[in-house]
Amino acid sequence: MSSVPEVTCRTRSKRLPWFFVAAGAAGLLLVVARLVITGGPPDRWVLIGLLLMPLGVGGMYAAVVRVHADADGLSYRTLLRRRGARWEDIADVRVNLQRGRHSDIHRVEVVTRGGAVWRLPLPVGPSSEGQDTFDGTVEELRALHRRHGTPESDHLVVITVRTAGRRGGLPAVVCALFLAGAALAAWFVPVVAETKLAWTSAAPCAAESAAHDRDCLTTLSSVIARTEVERGKGNSYLYFAGGRPIDRLAVSREGARGFEAGDRVRLTVWRGQVREVVGEEHAWHEHFPAAGEVTVVAALCVLAAGMTGTVIVQRRRGRRLPADEVMPSSAPFAGAAVGTAVWALPYCYQHPTLVPDTSGDVVWAGLGSLASLALVVRAWRATRVRPPGRGPGTPDSTPLDDEDVFLPARFLESTDYNPNGFGTHIVLGADGPAVTPHPGPGRFAARPIPVERLVVRTVRRPRGGDGDTVPKSWDVAELDDGERVIRLAAAPAHLGRILRAFTATDEAAPAGGPGAR
Repeated sequence: MSSVPEVTCRTRSKRLPWFFVAAGAAGLLLVVARLVITGGPPDRWVLIGLLLMPLGVGGMYAAVVRVHADADGLSYRTLLRRRGARWEDIADVRVNLQRGRHSDIHRVEVVTRGGAVWRLPLPVGPSSEGQDTFDGTVEELRALHRRHGTPESDHLVVITVRTAGRRGGLPAVVCALFLAGAALAAWFVPVVAETKLAWTSAAPCAAESAAHDRDCLTTLSSVIARTEVERGKGNSYLYFAGGRPIDRLAVSREGARGFEAGDRVRLTVWRGQVREVVGEEHAWHEHFPAAGEVTVVAALCVLAAGMTGTVIVQRRRGRRLPADEVMPSSAPFAGAAVGTAVWALPYCYQHPTLVPDTSGDVVWAGLGSLASLALVVRAWRATRVRPPGRGPGTPDSTPLDDEDVFLPARFLESTDYNPNGFGTHIVLGADGPAVTPHPGPGRFAARPIPVERLVVRTVRRPRGGDGDTVPKSWDVAELDDGERVIRLAAAPAHLGRILRAFTATDEAAPAGGPGAR
């Protein structure tokens, strides 16, 4: 790979982009002919031309886009941009993994010495030739970088949604939207409270003020002409005979089901709108939300903003970590949010203004706040970035016995003792370490691990290139297996015990025997 002279990436198909360019040009000509030359009004031909024009822009982009790398450096061009840099000015070539609807999308990023990050338009994986083609192109770019530059990392950096190098723009936008929603809901609380109070205290209108006072209740009689019951979540409707006092009224589905054509009903009008429909056997009343309901919505928005805010805080805490190191999970903060919701939502419903009325309410709010603070502190400690080998629990130092012990662990590479990555556990015992596809008991389908040829290189935290199958709380050990580097992932305590078992088994082998190194 180090002798790669140059790498060039273009759109694979050469004819298809120009076909789209021709289609876009035809659409432009069609629009110009219909609107300018003939002077006619917009019609379906103009619409067809407008739909074809974006195809031409996309085809032009696909025809022009190009990425080129050689001994002088790396450059790319698109329809609107050209950019390039020498290898000496490039710090790293890495992969950014984005979530797609059906599969992950792999893009190549270039990190310059100044910290700027370029996202190359090509290659994009998985391509039509498969993921291997994308991986091969990336390795060729990295080979050129190693030969003519000085990469900052000795391995391929893979950025995922779980790693420290992921940009936090989207969580910040979502957090701001939730905070805006909370502010809007809080602004509506006094309005809703005033409307609810005015409705419950409204009195029937006097005969002389019925036409002038909108805050009093006016009673009218009418007849149901027909009903329209929607099956979905939309409004159902009541239609009135003669269109009096109104043609139709939007009601709930349950409200419309109770009425039939010909029913005589009594209507209650308040502030110019029908608020109640009462018949002999059924009644519908408009729902006026309570102020507590709106306060609960505001509290939920605040909790949601807090959850997205923890993502921003977590990325801030990991700003000094390598870009591809997996960040601790934010699940402990989700637990703190749920614990806060348990006491805060009922309190907000009972006290829309958040001001306690009695000493019991003060105790309620005080104890709840202390509990939430304790949960947040616990979550903060649980999500600290820990060094490798230190996680939940401490490494087990108990000596191995003759009883088989099954520990969740997996080799990330396929080997002769882990074909096709079938292993999910490692069993330790008198018969030596082995890989199994089950948590026991018994060594059915177990494959012995040749510990005599394994040498531990390092133990580290998970990286983006290790894949999503490795939990964030696990560690990864890199082992030399002959001339190949393999990775073993497990929880810190389990990984320490497994590696000690490898060493103990190796040292227990007789000199000159199969276990000797």
